[in-house]
Amino acid sequence: MTIRTKRNKRGFTLVETVTASAILCGAVLTLVAITSRSLTGTRLNRQYEIAASIIEKQLSLLDYVGIEEFIELGRADGVVEDFEPGYHWEVSTEYLGIDSLYLVTITVTWIERNRPYSVSVETRLNGMSTFVEAETEQE
Repeated sequence: MTIRTKRNKRGFTLVETVTASAILCGAVLTLVAITSRSLTGTRLNRQYEIAASIIEKQLSLLDYVGIEEFIELGRADGVVEDFEPGYHWEVSTEYLGIDSLYLVTITVTWIERNRPYSVSVETRLNGMSTFVEAETEQE
């Protein structure tokens, strides 16, 4: 008489379970790495956007005040603490020797995680004032 045991083939073997777990872990780690990279890129893009905004504000100020004020200084700088991390801006002017033409350089720098970043913009502006002084004759 032969006794046959009935083997139930339902379910997964240990090897199949470990392999599936390893594949799933790899996929999850890949997704976490992609998410982390995209968040880092988004944060860096936001910082560059803030730096560009600061440069635009400085150009507007330069246009409003007039380049003559900055020519007298030669160089102006400051810190914008409204945003994290602190942004340092610098405006420098240089005479180009051509009909009151000045090279204006605006640089914004900041440090994020002990790594320096900067954005620099150069433009040329006419140093001639559009303000006309009225001369009065005294008799």
